[in-house]
Amino acid sequence: MAKARSYRLLCPIARALDRIGDRWTLLILRDLHAGPARFSELQRGLTGIAANLLTERLAKLVDDGLARKADAGHGATVYELTALGKQTSDIIFELAAFGARFAPEDDIVPPGNLRTVATTMGAAARRVATPEMNFDATVLVDGEQMCLNVSEGSADMTYGECRAPDLTFSTSYSALLALTEGDMDPDEFAANHCSLEVRSPGKEAEFMELMSRITDMLRTA
Repeated sequence: MAKARSYRLLCPIARALDRIGDRWTLLILRDLHAGPARFSELQRGLTGIAANLLTERLAKLVDDGLARKADAGHGATVYELTALGKQTSDIIFELAAFGARFAPEDDIVPPGNLRTVATTMGAAARRVATPEMNFDATVLVDGEQMCLNVSEGSADMTYGECRAPDLTFSTSYSALLALTEGDMDPDEFAANHCSLEVRSPGKEAEFMELMSRITDMLRTA
């Protein structure tokens, strides 16, 4: 791998950018926060990245101790975050909140998958979950499955199947963005742009309270 360029500055911000400031690197980290992923899954989600560039960026993340390769069984290899890599969660979340203040450019390309939803929504849930909330929820966004686990004030959200969810929440990516960025009223969203299938009665109240807290926080971030 070619030696990466460095700012060669003592400043800790410069040292951080030496590790995560290259084009695509933060988006790779974003997708890995949603859980381990194969190379092909990352490439599909990062619309427009060349295979050789993704290989280079992943190798640097591994060299810097932010990600590692892991055996997923049946001869498959996945990339996953290390403990150090997981510490970039707040950076990714704050970038999402900051980016929501700007209108999208013209002719934007939608993501190849929606791991970004699990990353951002999971980080938000960790900030606003209360000790009284305990549930597992399948979150379906444009048909893509994610699993939200909330327990005693902690929360985690991963891209993939939820084994025994208490409820299933379904919506679209465009509606979810409009809601969290303040372009859609919560009552309009609830009435016309989502559905809820409850398996454990009572848990829907906890889920909707969490969604309300997430929405309020993202709208004011």
